[in-house]
Parts: sequence; structure tokens; C-alpha cells
Amino acid sequence: HSIAQEVVGLFCMILLTLTALVANIVVMVIILKTPLFRKFIFVCHLCVVNLLSAIFLMPLGIISSSSCFNWVIYSIAECKAVIFLNICFISASILTISIISVERYYYIVHPLRYEVKMTIRLAVAGVIFIWVKSVLITVLALVAWPHGNGATSASRCTVYWSPGAHKKVFVILFSITCFILPTIIILAVYSSIYRVARTASLQQAPVPAQAVAPRHRCDSMASQVTILIARILMLSRLIPDRLQGSNKAILTLVLIVGQFLCCWLPFFAFHLHSSVAVGTLGGGHGEMVVTWIAYSSFAVNPFFYGLLNRQIREELARLRRSCLNHPLGQELCLSISEASVQENFLQFLQRATCTLETHTSCISPSPRNRLDQTTTGFPTPGQVPEESS
Repeated sequence: HSIAQEVVGLFCMILLTLTALVANIVVMVIILKTPLFRKFIFVCHLCVVNLLSAIFLMPLGIISSSSCFNWVIYSIAECKAVIFLNICFISASILTISIISVERYYYIVHPLRYEVKMTIRLAVAGVIFIWVKSVLITVLALVAWPHGNGATSASRCTVYWSPGAHKKVFVILFSITCFILPTIIILAVYSSIYRVARTASLQQAPVPAQAVAPRHRCDSMASQVTILIARILMLSRLIPDRLQGSNKAILTLVLIVGQFLCCWLPFFAFHLHSSVAVGTLGGGHGEMVVTWIAYSSFAVNPFFYGLLNRQIREELARLRRSCLNHPLGQELCLSISEASVQENFLQFLQRATCTLETHTSCISPSPRNRLDQTTTGFPTPGQVPEESS
């Protein structure tokens, strides 16, 4: 029974590693190959971090987690390198996700301010900030590392191998800076985005006047019953259309925030409890489980932040058809403004509003598009008024 568990666990770890490799490479290739997708710089950086984790960190995690590699022994320097990669890549991944959420917020709520201030120089500065902060946090974990522990097995090469008191301080600081604060930012940002999308959804289909007040008033009981039934039927058709965009927004936000919390909450909760609780030691089977739940984020991030985007999926389908020599059909003509990750996220988040495809000349207007073009008298999330400076 234990052998079967080892085989299943090893298979799952290898599968996660291969998924992270393939998915992140695919998203990176699509973004770098398509000139219109160059504004996906933070999504591309997230894929870079995930790919580096899949190449260096996750194989080391397999060695540390599987009993098949109990014979592997690390020196102090090798164990420090493993811990350095672990903390650095985890910090870089979470900080990048936080910056992606803030970037989306500014594009949707303050689009004009975003277009002016979001430059390549600012994006590069954001990437540099992520790596500098990640390296500094990692150095704090190793700065007071004792030198007398000698060699250790791969399964024991964790932060808890160091018995120093600085371990508790570091774990608390690491949890605050790389989980608690990013979680607060992500929840606040996506709550604001949801409120904007919900406002646009409620303004999408105004109730016709005849559904609110009939033209000819009649005081007879039969007429009032007829009017009431007509109102109920009219509202029953309008309310699902109004709430459709709101429900999609809720589902999308719950998936994104829920995925982040499911991957990282057990990891940080375990380490905080092991560091603060008296008489509790880290390591063992529990640490292995929460570590691989956290590592699964490297495999699912390209789906939630890359392939969830409609335009990236369309470009992937076009490349697949091109490789298989299938007819491409009508090419999708996209403007530069449509290629930003925030706008596509908004289109996915709130499909009930009029999409930008109705304003491009490369797509022939269908009857549905013509109907959407006639209902643009309400503000969409990308049209929130700017604050007066």
C-alpha cells in the first residue's frame, strides 16, 4: 500500500512539473511571437518565473519529497541553494500576481491614466522591483544560518533545518510580505473590478417604459391582473440578461482569487503554525503536501492568467491550425488597444456589454453586433470618468 502511494505521488509530481513546463512555454511563445500581445509583459514575466520554477525548483521538490531519493545528501551550501531557489521563486510568483491585479484595476477603473503612465520603463521597473524584493527576502532567510549542522538528507533540507531563533522571525516576515499583504491587495482590487463590472451589467438593458407604466390606465380588476402578468413576464425575460454579466464576473473573480488562496493559504498557514506554535516542528509529510499544493500554482497560473484570455486562445488555435495545415478561414484583425490583457480580461468578465469587435472594420457586423451598437448609451467599465487633477 505504501509503495502504491509512493508511485501515485511521484506520478502526480512529475505530471505537475511537465504541465508547468508545457503550459508556460506555450503562453510565452504566443506572447513573444505576436507583436500585438507585447503589452502582456507581466503575464509573460509570470510565465518566466513559473518556467524557472518548473526547471529548477520542482525537480528538487521531487527529490526532497519522494522516498526513492532518500540516498541524496546535501551539503550546507547545496541546501542553502535549494532554500534560496524555493523562497525566491515563490516570492517572485506571488508579487507578479499582485502587480497583474493592480495593473488590471488601473486599466479598468482609470483607463486614461493607465495609458499615459503605463510605459515600458515602468513595466521594467516593476519587474526589477519584484526580483530585488524576492532576493532580499531570501537573503534574510540565510543571513543567520548556522554553519555547524553538517550535511543532511534531501528530505530535511527546509527552513526548519536551521534551529536558530531567527527562523520564526523570518517565517512571520515572509508570510506578511509575500502572502498577507498580496492577498489584501488582490481581494481589494478584484472587489473594485467586480463592482465596476456589476454596474455596467445593471446598466446594460434598461427596462422599457411600457414595462414600468402602461400607456392606458384601467381600474378594472381584470385589466390590473393582465398588466401585472405582463410586467412579470417582461421582467422575467430582462432580469436574466441583466444578471448574466454579473454572474460571469462573480464566477471569474471567484476562480482567480480562489485559485490563489487554495494554492498558497495551506502553505503559509502551515509554516506560520509550525514557527509560532510551541513544541511544533516543521517538515515531514505535512510540509510535503502543502509544498506541492503551492507548487501546483506554477502549473495552473498560465491557464488562469494566459489561456483564460480569449485572444491568446484564438492565437493558439490559429497557430495549431497553421501547424496542421488546416484552412485558417477569416483572420482576426486586432487593434493594439484590444491586445492588452486588462481589456481582454474585461471582455471575458463582462461579455454582456458592447465589445470592441463591433467597432472594428475587420469583422462584419452581425445582427447581434448591430443590436449591441445601438445600446452604447450607458457607461462601460472602460469608460469610468477620470478624477479631476
